[in-house]
Amino acid sequence: MESYSIGQAARLLGVSADTARRWADAGRFPTRREGSRRTVDGPDLAAFCVEAAQEGSGEGEEAPYTSARNAFPGIVTGVRLGTVDAQVEIQAGPHRIVSLLTREAVEELGLEVGARATARVKSTSVLVDRG
Repeated sequence: MESYSIGQAARLLGVSADTARRWADAGRFPTRREGSRRTVDGPDLAAFCVEAAQEGSGEGEEAPYTSARNAFPGIVTGVRLGTVDAQVEIQAGPHRIVSLLTREAVEELGLEVGARATARVKSTSVLVDRG
């Protein structure tokens, strides 16, 4: 099972390491000590990523003005294996990305809940929203 440092978890969550530490201290996700480092297990972080994305900011903050990029680093939150195909869900910050690929690819990549993954989107259309 993959585990993440607080700094790695913060990057996957799209927040500062201080914010991730405060959330862990508040019991929003469990951590454990590995020597002098605090870590969080992948499945625990995946569950928290889904929960945090569903909550939204909750503080009335405006969303930043952005143009989505084509690479979405995140954490695997779900894997459904079929006979030939597979469905993989990745939580990348507030974005939930679902990909359909071959079962063989999922197995070769070692994709499982809690694993770090980057979804790459290739498209002939690009949508840009402001505000």
